[in-house]
Amino acid sequence: MSLFLVNVLLALAWSAVTGSFTFMNFVFGFVLAIFALSLIREQVGSTGYFSRARRVISLLVLFLYELVLSSWKVAVMVLSPRMDLKPGIFAYPLRVDRDFEITILANLITLTPGTLSVDVSEDRRTLYVHALDASDPDATRRDIAEGFERKIMEAFR
Repeated sequence: MSLFLVNVLLALAWSAVTGSFTFMNFVFGFVLAIFALSLIREQVGSTGYFSRARRVISLLVLFLYELVLSSWKVAVMVLSPRMDLKPGIFAYPLRVDRDFEITILANLITLTPGTLSVDVSEDRRTLYVHALDASDPDATRRDIAEGFERKIMEAFR
């Protein structure tokens, strides 16, 4: 049985024992189960579940950071008296090759203010991205490669 399923079952057991089936109580039980399973990780035979969970949380933290940072940048651009924007579409060469990873990357780019994933090439090697300010597409490519794409590859490979 996978550790994720055991984790969910322990969270459900926590909800049943406490008598509260609210979402927050389930999340608390899930976190409690992660802690409990991490204490006995050698006995259950898998440490990969916990390292992957850390990497996925790291990706989530990076997304939240980029969300706040780009929201601030877009707000400053919009509120400035002289909007000197150079919107445009640029091609981003993909290093991720699985459909799942490409979808996550495209969605993270789209959810970040100021950028929008437009299309993926037929060979799935290029992602076309629209940027509100595409004055330096190389820097934006570098930010995506060193940020979202690297964290996605760390979390899901």
